[in-house]
Amino acid sequence: KATMKSLRFISAEVFVSNAEFARKSLGSVAHNLFPLLFKASYLLEQGEVIHDLVENWPLVDFNVGKLLGKTVDYQEDLSHRTCSVCLESCLTGLRDYVLNHPSPYMKRLKVVDLTGIKDVEVQFCECKKPMGRWARTQLLSKLCLELLVHLQQMQHNPGASEISIDVLIDLFVTERNYELVVQALLKKCCCPLKIHCVAFRADNLALQKFFYIIKLTDPSLLRKLEVVHNVRLEMDHLEMLFNSIHFPLLMSLTLPARTFNVRRLTAADELMLTAIGEKMSEMTQLTELSMAFSILTGRIRKLLSPLKTPLKVLDVSNCSLNHADMAYLANSLHSNHLEVLDLSGHNIPDFYPSTFFKLLSHSSSVLRSLILEECNIQDAHVNMLILGLRPCQKLQEFKFLGNPLSSEALKHLFMFFCELPMLKNVEFPVPRDCYPIGITYPIDDANLCNFDHQKYESVAEELKLILLQANREGVKASTPLFGSYDAAVEETNNELGAYLMKSFKETLEKFTNSLEEMS
Repeated sequence: KATMKSLRFISAEVFVSNAEFARKSLGSVAHNLFPLLFKASYLLEQGEVIHDLVENWPLVDFNVGKLLGKTVDYQEDLSHRTCSVCLESCLTGLRDYVLNHPSPYMKRLKVVDLTGIKDVEVQFCECKKPMGRWARTQLLSKLCLELLVHLQQMQHNPGASEISIDVLIDLFVTERNYELVVQALLKKCCCPLKIHCVAFRADNLALQKFFYIIKLTDPSLLRKLEVVHNVRLEMDHLEMLFNSIHFPLLMSLTLPARTFNVRRLTAADELMLTAIGEKMSEMTQLTELSMAFSILTGRIRKLLSPLKTPLKVLDVSNCSLNHADMAYLANSLHSNHLEVLDLSGHNIPDFYPSTFFKLLSHSSSVLRSLILEECNIQDAHVNMLILGLRPCQKLQEFKFLGNPLSSEALKHLFMFFCELPMLKNVEFPVPRDCYPIGITYPIDDANLCNFDHQKYESVAEELKLILLQANREGVKASTPLFGSYDAAVEETNNELGAYLMKSFKETLEKFTNSLEEMS
């Protein structure tokens, strides 16, 4: 669907489409037209023009999310276009802004905000080459260090070193870019571009390195912290982290799998768990918490009850919750505020149907996203599920992959989905009747693709037809067998794959050595 453009925007497109002419004429362009020209250049991927616009930016702030978002002249939001050509031009333009003018008096830029860029699966830019969060972290760090080298060589230009620009960014650090980012953060005080980390993601990083770099980011400004996958953070490390660093503005916390394992807790461990809960209560802004794939049986109250602010986002998928945990969640102050809830990997119908439906009814007025993957929801439970979901009129997303449901049950559910006015995205399982008879759930990876693909396609078409006939073709319905798209994982999967292979090899070698010693 084409978005309407104002006459001003069309004129801006014409102006920037001749890159050579546009670059020569920037000196005579009114300052208040720079944002308009920036968005037009971004839409047309005019890298050279973008570079020169940023290099000569006449305004106090440069907020990429706002500049590319919905504007009066062009309603379409371009902030999800992480176009490599455009973003590289922005950042090199920023470096050259500092370097290329002898007089600092014209320079008004104080804040650059790169946090509004959204990483998505499908890129609409011509170059089709996205620059993800990891690559943006890498490039900004590299440019900051280059800038310092240039400034040392340009001692005749004292104006450049007087410039100070705060650059707000979401950093993503792995083993591969760690050294570069550390150097950039260590030298921040001498660099005119000051990296201010708003969100920090660590993956595939030794614990010692994680502890070192997190202190360099200035944790007092951090809003979001994601420690994922290959960072071996366990309960005692988490307590150390919270004891040594304060996160007063932290709103969102994601912990790696197996951070908690309450199966064999000593008395000292119980005290540690209490201490972690109390430390989290000091994070008065915390509203999003993800603790997936930890073992938390019977301890949800201990961790969540001290929190001063109700949670809006909670991911406790595959956390071995028991009835007491579910009862606490259903009756807690959090239940009326939950907008995003992930309870995947729990046998809801058999173990705690009534407490789950109580939780659902409490959160129904605000719930936007519900994820119930591999929850043993069967055909017999569909009517009950519909009753529970009916009050959730704000629901935008429902994911229920991996549940043993038949084609008929799915059709019944899809007819109900047409009644949810805000629903945009559904992830549904391959129907049970597409798999060989006798398949057991949850289905292991080896058998996941072993289904009748032709029959599945036929059922999927019928489900989409139900939406179409109800004028709900805007609802995206899909079956991503191996889970939803994750931009950060996608961008670094080569490094993570290599790390996993290395770990596997080391484990195999240890095992072989043990066998040799035994023999």
